[in-house]
Amino acid sequence: MLRLSQSPTDPAFVQDPYPFYERARAGGDLFEWEEYGLVCATSHRAVGALLRDRRLGREAPPECAPEIAEHLRPFYDIEAHSMLELEPPRHKRLRGLVLRAFTSRRIAALGPGLEALCADLVAAFPDGPFDLIEAYAKPIPAITICRLLGTPEEDWRQLVDWSNAMVAMYQARRTPQIEAAAMGASTAFAAYIREVVAARRSRPGDDLITELIAAEEAGESLSTDELVTTCILLLNAGHEATVHTIGNAATLLLPRPPGRVDEALVEEVLRFDPPLHMFTRWVYEPCELFGHSFQRGDQVACLLAAAGRDPSVYDDAATFDPSRYAGKAPAHAAFGGGIHFCVGAPLARLELLIGLRALFAGPALSLAEPPQFADLYHFHGHDRLMVTR
Repeated sequence: MLRLSQSPTDPAFVQDPYPFYERARAGGDLFEWEEYGLVCATSHRAVGALLRDRRLGREAPPECAPEIAEHLRPFYDIEAHSMLELEPPRHKRLRGLVLRAFTSRRIAALGPGLEALCADLVAAFPDGPFDLIEAYAKPIPAITICRLLGTPEEDWRQLVDWSNAMVAMYQARRTPQIEAAAMGASTAFAAYIREVVAARRSRPGDDLITELIAAEEAGESLSTDELVTTCILLLNAGHEATVHTIGNAATLLLPRPPGRVDEALVEEVLRFDPPLHMFTRWVYEPCELFGHSFQRGDQVACLLAAAGRDPSVYDDAATFDPSRYAGKAPAHAAFGGGIHFCVGAPLARLELLIGLRALFAGPALSLAEPPQFADLYHFHGHDRLMVTR
């Protein structure tokens, strides 16, 4: 197995991690990433298999669970109830309850309002240079999730600030200052959601929080702590991914505007440059996978973006080509796989389809300065994208 060194905060890697992924994939399905001390999967087949293998999971074995420092408790107390970090049976119960409220009917009903929102945002674009992330990519998922949850739309900027501070805990550039900001955001965000939940318990509405309060499965409802975490997870995971994908799509497409924005283009954007590049899993029992012997307590990383550029699966994989999804191209890994496949994938796809259609149906835009990817790994996206009409 190859052992490779690559700092995830190195400026050249931040701007273009794909040459490193290609070098790693050339050595086989797995390699060891020295800086992380992890075995990583790069091939489409290995990433797909590891995401679905029930001998692996997100929740640390009890004897491997890291001790949480007291000053980090606000963040990890929320994480303790996240279905993204749990395994069955608790994961199954939580996901089942959420899916009963997070229905295709409810998501489809967001479509007309989403179209109107995107049209209004495009109409408000200024004549001079402006930041497309702030003016367009951020408000689309944030306002949509506020509408879905039933929180006041005017609070979206505050929710995004809290979300950004919390999500930074997963980034390779994490520092004590980032941790302190995340703890403050965790405390404030949880208190905010608790207030909304308390209000909905006495005054139900036509929103997801009301549905989650009422949702029951096998006589079990969501506890308040689980409900708070679920709402925060839906905003944090859903907002972050959609913002990055809109920005990544704009970087790709503004120099060569598409004649048509359809589902195939959305899927190709997600394959070609997904918003999340690394997703880790714990090993629960000794097993041999792709020529490597894993032991209980090992961790393995699935490099979702590397899987999307696997030339053994995708013809001309390093070329952006939406026509590949007009046929039957293999599914990409941008939304994960297995029992942790992204619960918000249908909403994300709707936001991207409507958002990109509205963007390219509006006044022609061009890049006002060379785009720079932000230092966000395990994520990949922009915190600023200057454009002009």
